[in-house]
Amino acid sequence: MDARSQRKLRFLAAILSTGALGGIIFVLAHVGFAPLQIGIGIIYSVLISGAIGTFELFASSGPLRDWLGSLPLTASLAVRSAFYAAVIIPVQYFDLGVLIAGLTPDPNQDTWAPIIFSGVFAIVLNLLFAIANIIGPRALLHLVTGRYHKPVEESRFVLFVDIAGSTTLAERLGGLGIHRFLDQTFRSLTGPIIDFRGEVLNYVGDEIIVTWSEASGVVDSRPLRCFLAMRATLQKLQHRFEKEFGVAPRIRGSLHFGPVIVGEIGDIKRAIVFNGDVMNTAARLEELSRNVDGGFVASRAAIEQFKSPPPVELHDLGVREIRGKSGSIAVMGLA
Repeated sequence: MDARSQRKLRFLAAILSTGALGGIIFVLAHVGFAPLQIGIGIIYSVLISGAIGTFELFASSGPLRDWLGSLPLTASLAVRSAFYAAVIIPVQYFDLGVLIAGLTPDPNQDTWAPIIFSGVFAIVLNLLFAIANIIGPRALLHLVTGRYHKPVEESRFVLFVDIAGSTTLAERLGGLGIHRFLDQTFRSLTGPIIDFRGEVLNYVGDEIIVTWSEASGVVDSRPLRCFLAMRATLQKLQHRFEKEFGVAPRIRGSLHFGPVIVGEIGDIKRAIVFNGDVMNTAARLEELSRNVDGGFVASRAAIEQFKSPPPVELHDLGVREIRGKSGSIAVMGLA
């Protein structure tokens, strides 16, 4: 199963599990411990969370994603909330959970309490989806669980991807034009990042930074394959970009591996940041990639970590001096 399908299944399973838990909590708080009522509550929760989860899966890709992504945050929340209401109210009002359980609905049963509870629960989910879309689902999970509340050292692959010629493009397209160009480019690169299980660390101007843990990155040369897939994706979209902007994006890249310090930082705005020599060296290697054939530079240390041979031929670029560093580093490039 490919990474995108696995990601969708994990997402749907998480929504269903969370919904079932919410149904159990409501029954326990509303009527106490009653196995039959708990079972009915789970049925309601699965119906509602299943519909919401399916909607969010469609909202994560394709035309619906593009349309929702074009809306301001409040408008996107309103559209999602309207859909949630269209699911919750009929399910609760017509006692579908009771009917599915093979029972007869009680005409004296309070209908509005479960509707209100389901609505509040859906609003919380809606806000979580919105926050995850802004800071990233993994970053949200790490912030909630406190994984990096205290800084830790991890071995990481770090891939810097830069849009070539962005300064000239900015002059040609103007401020708003270059913003739309970069936005569509980075959106187009999301697919390969998901396919090869990368994690977007940050967008910095015309640059995107992607990371992998050591355990994930060594498998099947994922960081290198990700960069190659990014180029292939942009090649497929060349005509669309040229039609809209008059030019297609080209990317350069650099890859490095080593220990980084990962931790939360900030007060008013908390963020999870990566620090260390690996980050600085990867940035300097990206500068080097501008002056080599192939537009890609990887440290030999990164390539040697892969458990399988690289998918393409790499050639030795020798040992290079890195700006701002006292030492030098062995690097490789695309043939």
